[in-house]
Amino acid sequence: MAQFQPATTEVEILDVLIVGAGISGINCAYRLQTQLLHVKFAILEGRDQIGGTWDLYRYPGVRNDSHIYSMAFAWHAWPFPNPIATGAQIMEYLSDAVSKYRLDKYIRFRHKVLSVNWSTTGQNWSIVAVNHNGITKKFHARWIILGTGYYDYSTPFQTVIPGLENFKGKVVHPQFWPSGFDYTNKKIAIIGSGASAISMLPALPERATQVTMVQRSPTYIAPIPNTSWIHHYFPRFLVDICYLITPYLIVLLCRHFPDFVRELFRKEATRLLPKSIDHDTHFKPRYNPWEQRICVDPDGAFFKALRLPNVRLVTGEIHMVTNNEIRMKDGQTVDTDIIVTATGLKMMMGGKIEIRVDNEPVSWRGRYVWNGAMLDSVPNMMFMFGYANHAWTIGADNTAIVLTRLWKYMERNSVRSAIPRVSEDAATGTQRIWQLSSTYVLAVDEELPVYRMTGNWKPRNRPPVDFLHARWGNCTSGLEFST
Repeated sequence: MAQFQPATTEVEILDVLIVGAGISGINCAYRLQTQLLHVKFAILEGRDQIGGTWDLYRYPGVRNDSHIYSMAFAWHAWPFPNPIATGAQIMEYLSDAVSKYRLDKYIRFRHKVLSVNWSTTGQNWSIVAVNHNGITKKFHARWIILGTGYYDYSTPFQTVIPGLENFKGKVVHPQFWPSGFDYTNKKIAIIGSGASAISMLPALPERATQVTMVQRSPTYIAPIPNTSWIHHYFPRFLVDICYLITPYLIVLLCRHFPDFVRELFRKEATRLLPKSIDHDTHFKPRYNPWEQRICVDPDGAFFKALRLPNVRLVTGEIHMVTNNEIRMKDGQTVDTDIIVTATGLKMMMGGKIEIRVDNEPVSWRGRYVWNGAMLDSVPNMMFMFGYANHAWTIGADNTAIVLTRLWKYMERNSVRSAIPRVSEDAATGTQRIWQLSSTYVLAVDEELPVYRMTGNWKPRNRPPVDFLHARWGNCTSGLEFST
């Protein structure tokens, strides 16, 4: 365990402390700065840059997997013509937003939050963080906002690949792609079929001798044009409405007419595939559309890559990895110098922060979620959470709007704390917070909080309705207030 230097004797007093300077934290800072001008707040960021996920992921081909017009901030226009953006473009956009609205003055880089403890007596949070010099810092804040995302930044999802320890080449996870990693004239095997694998495959063949994607089972892949005309001809608010509603309608279509949508995917994939690749073997998923994420393929780059002479697709179970190849159970072999384990991320709530209320530990496991933003019986704490089947930013912005509305209500009524409480007559049914059947989700499903089925405890999974509710709906029902 790391040895930290003694804490400074000073305790900094804040109204709000935001953890994380990614999309969620930056957006929340803007909302506080514009809606609550008198509130004193700061952002603690464990890394040395803004961006969160988009600063962490550096693998070739990294990009967003949904239309940028719904992922971008509602208050800062997306400047590029392409709706599917590269990681570099997203980082440039975030930097421009922070600079333009002078949000950088709130950010403390290389400050990792270790623990938070709510005091009912003091009606505030005590926060312990450590900076890059190993010096422990202490803060008091009325509210804590967790913009820590939904996965473990330091540990990827651990999947069993038989014999991987035998491999003599380089093993790389996309989450930890080495800076300046040279794969020129190397044979690369990508194990996985999710968004990382789909976006990486077209970027590697130009320098690699051979690129083989090894997938256990197929994924739905949606080729879309990486151009947009709608924002040239319509006002920004109409564009926002369009991209708020359209993905939701597509999800409803998948849910209620899965066979119809399956057939659409089959026809499009068959049209784009080379004749040497059989559709049903490699592109017929075992599940219905949107039971797991649908991967976006800008301008059909993934399908175009499959036509290259140095690209190969293998579908099936891995039997064993040897010192220089992957052997499949059906007898196929993949000779490789580099194995990329694009097998998913490790879901985790709260960024490994130890949370206590009056010195009693708080577990995320099975705890009920209020308004998609707070945990049952935990005062004055919100966590930013997006959508499994829509842009993350929309959900995070809804939470920030609820925060500002609730703060104003509490000020008008001279109350200090808001505690979500499930009433005795609340409906007994629950629903998962992350409604996908992906392996990485099911692995930690029991560790996640859940929704109830009534009032402000209901699932936040209808983006258009949630948008309206966050701005004009009831933001006090289900809360217990204290002076």
